[in-house]
Amino acid sequence: MLAEFVNILLTRKEGINLEFKEAQNGLPDSFFETVCSFLNREGGVILLGVTDKGVAIGVPAQLVESVKANIINLTNNQQKLDPPFIIAPDVVVVEGKIIILAQVPVSSRVHRCKGIVYDRAGDGDYRITQPDRIAELVNRKSHRFSEVEIFPGLRFSDFKPDLFNKVRNLIRSKTPAHPWLAISDEEMLIKAGFYRRDLLSGKEGYTFGAGLVFGKDEIIQSIAPYYKIDALVRITDIDRYDDRLYIQTNLIDTYDLLMGFVAKHLDDKFYLEGDLRVSLREKIFREIISNLIVHREYINPSPTVFTILKDRVEVVNANNPNILGKISPAHFSPYPKNPVMAKFFMQLGRFDELGSGVINVNKYLPLYVKGAVPTFEEEVNTFHTIIPLEPTRMNGELNGELNGELNGELNEPIVALIKKIAEQPGIQAKELAKQLNRPFSTVDKQIRTLTARQLVIHKGSRKTGGYYRVE
Repeated sequence: MLAEFVNILLTRKEGINLEFKEAQNGLPDSFFETVCSFLNREGGVILLGVTDKGVAIGVPAQLVESVKANIINLTNNQQKLDPPFIIAPDVVVVEGKIIILAQVPVSSRVHRCKGIVYDRAGDGDYRITQPDRIAELVNRKSHRFSEVEIFPGLRFSDFKPDLFNKVRNLIRSKTPAHPWLAISDEEMLIKAGFYRRDLLSGKEGYTFGAGLVFGKDEIIQSIAPYYKIDALVRITDIDRYDDRLYIQTNLIDTYDLLMGFVAKHLDDKFYLEGDLRVSLREKIFREIISNLIVHREYINPSPTVFTILKDRVEVVNANNPNILGKISPAHFSPYPKNPVMAKFFMQLGRFDELGSGVINVNKYLPLYVKGAVPTFEEEVNTFHTIIPLEPTRMNGELNGELNGELNGELNEPIVALIKKIAEQPGIQAKELAKQLNRPFSTVDKQIRTLTARQLVIHKGSRKTGGYYRVE
C-alpha cells in the first residue's frame, strides 16, 4: 500500500505538503529544516532518494538503516529540533529503488531547527526571524488546536499509573529501541508534548490532551464534560438498541473497548497478504477507531455515535473541519485535528501515516464486503463515515471479457474506460485520453478512482508502464 502511495506522490510536483530530497551520501542537513517547516505549517511528506524533479534514484542500500536511525534519534534531539517531535520513517521499494518515506504531521506547537523557526511556502522552507511573525504563528496554533490548552491545575497524580506500563509495552512491540522506553513517566509526557509552556502568557502545565489520554475517569469528566462515545447495535431493535457500550474513559482504553465491541458483533474474514494471514475486520476498524479518537474535536458538544446496523456501520464524530464535503483516497490532503495525540498514537502503533485511514479502508473493505465502497464526509460540526456490510448491487456484465460484480455508482464513462483497458492491456493514460476523446485530467481522475477500488492496476515503471484490468 505504501508503494502505491509513493507512486502517486511521484506523479506530483513539490509543494507546500511535499518535498523530494536526494540522499546519496546519507541524511541531508536540510531534512530537519523541512521537518520544522512542515510541523509549523500544514504537515507534509518527505521522500528521500528522489530528485527535485520527482525521479526516483534511491537511497544506497548500505545507508538505509543509518538514515532511519538518524531520523528517529535526531528528531528526538532538542539540539536539532526544539521541541522534539519523533518522526518514524518507512522504507519503500519503487521501481527497484529504495525510497525512505517520512510523514510529518502538522504540530500544535511552534518548532525550531537549530534555534531557527522555519515556515513553509510553495515548495520552499523559509526562516522566520521577526518576533511579530513568530508571535503570529504561536497565536494561530494556540487558537486552532484545543488539545494544547494548558490546565495549570492538572497534576501528575491525576493520571492513571497503570497506563504508562501499557504504553511502554505497546511502544516496545512496535519499536524495541524507542528512546521513550528509557525515560521516566514525567519525561515521557514532556517528550510527547503533553506538558508545555505558553510563550505568550507564560502559563505552563499539563495540557487538555494529556488529561484525555492519561486521565482518571473523574478528571476526564471534569475537563471534558462533553466527551462521550455511544456504541450501539441496532439490527433487531432498530428503534432502541440490541446492545450498547457507553464510553467516557481515557483514550488508550477507549481504543481497546471499541475494538472489543466490533469483535463481539461483526464477523471476521481472514485474508492472505503475501504469506501473512491478516484479519480484514481488524484492518478496517483499526483505521476507523483510531481516526475517530485522534481526529475528534473534544470541545464540541456533539457526542460520538458508533452504530452497527444490519447493512452498514455508521460513525458520526464531533469535528473541526479542514474542508467540507466527501473525501476520496485520490484527492484529499490528510490533516490531523489533534497533531500531538496523532503523534503519540503513532508511537503506539495505533495510528499510521497521515491519510492511511482513508486509503486502507478503501483497500480492504472490498475484500471484506464484495464491491463495497466506504463514504467519508466532513460536515460543519461532524465527520460522517459509512462502512457497508452487504455487497453492493450488480451493475451487470460489461461484455464477455469484463464479467463480474461492479459497484452501482459506476457511470457510463467509467465503464467505457474499463472496457478500453480490458481490450488493450498495458495502455497508458495519455493514450486512453486520446482514444476516448477526453481531457487527460479527467481520465487521470477516473483511473485513480478505479485504482482505489482495485478494479484496475498499474504495472511497470511510471514512464513506460500501463494499466491492466484486475481479474
